[in-house]
Amino acid sequence: MKNILPTPLQYKKNSLTFDGIALDKIAKKHSTPFYLYSKKTLDLYYKTFFKAAVTHEIPSPLVCYAVKANSNSEVLGHLNKLGSGADVVSIGELKKALKAGIDPQKIVFSGVAKTASEILFALKCSKRGIYSFNVESIEELELINQIALKEKRIARVAFRLNPQVNAKTHKHISTGNKTHKFGLLKSDIIEALAVPSFWTHTTLVGLSIHIGSQLTDLKATVSAIKELSTLALGIDIPLEFLDVGGGLGIDYTQAERAKLASIDTYMKTVSEALHKYYYSKTEHTPRIVFEPGRILVGKMGVLVSSVVRTKTSDNCHFTIIDAGMNDLIRPALYEAHHDVLPATKSAKLIITDIVGPICETSDCFGTKRKLPSLKAGELVVIDNAGAYGHTMASHYNERKIANEIFL
Repeated sequence: MKNILPTPLQYKKNSLTFDGIALDKIAKKHSTPFYLYSKKTLDLYYKTFFKAAVTHEIPSPLVCYAVKANSNSEVLGHLNKLGSGADVVSIGELKKALKAGIDPQKIVFSGVAKTASEILFALKCSKRGIYSFNVESIEELELINQIALKEKRIARVAFRLNPQVNAKTHKHISTGNKTHKFGLLKSDIIEALAVPSFWTHTTLVGLSIHIGSQLTDLKATVSAIKELSTLALGIDIPLEFLDVGGGLGIDYTQAERAKLASIDTYMKTVSEALHKYYYSKTEHTPRIVFEPGRILVGKMGVLVSSVVRTKTSDNCHFTIIDAGMNDLIRPALYEAHHDVLPATKSAKLIITDIVGPICETSDCFGTKRKLPSLKAGELVVIDNAGAYGHTMASHYNERKIANEIFL
């Protein structure tokens, strides 16, 4: 089947394995529900992503992993060993990235609501501070300059351009249109560059874009790079980098599988767009920064759960499990599809809804799914939970947040 991305899950003699280890064996050591992560799969996706950037002659590529996708300390530490930087959106994420050993000069700080205390911490976290504040408003730029003035430091900043493109993704994770809260319009950036008082203790080192998450159609990516390039060519400042953001999707469904762009296709598209709209028109070659999240960690993780009981109500059958929407909110929040796999395969299947224990009707992982008739205590796996699983988890209904296991 086209574009099936590698996964740690595989059935061997009808028994589900994770990185070659029987799921039953792993689950004996841990109470469900729990998140299970594969180091081997994380390695594969990071190395594939970076290698593709080099293969397609992206100048000095820097991968700044989007920490919001999965902030597990072991995941961050391993990405650091692989050479990754970090894209952070809060002081909490910044501190976790630093604790994991990630070089401050490989960290970019995005987000529309950076506070004075967050800016101060980022500015003072190393001799040169962080690699860049990705500035999302004129007011933020003014505040960064004021804080840097008080601290007698120079803050490195990049404007996050809102390229006014409509990415074909869920409306809640599209971020590159004029109606979205993110970034600055081109006209605002040009006006800000002409105000001397904004630049006494800041220096413009780059420009960035990020148009959304779970991108499968790259037309909007090309349009955004065109807008980024036009702005960069019009600025009379030698920029250190252009940040093309992240958001490359993974295959949650058969439909996404059919149209999904591979990592290689994505890099080829980005490279061609940059050469067409920027590098062919200047001798200056700023490095390219990427902010991948889901594409690096989405496939490496699953949510392991146990069946509590089954229930039949007239012609409706429910498989009730111990994982809830507080453990994986994507289906409830985005109506997102996640495959649900039994630990033991069977030819005899029934039609069932997989639901959790939370007192909300939206606490449902799938309706009318084909699964074996499962008994209390049997295991199921909710696939593709490595991104936006644990990081979006909550204590709703006073439930404990599930443990993370990194193999």
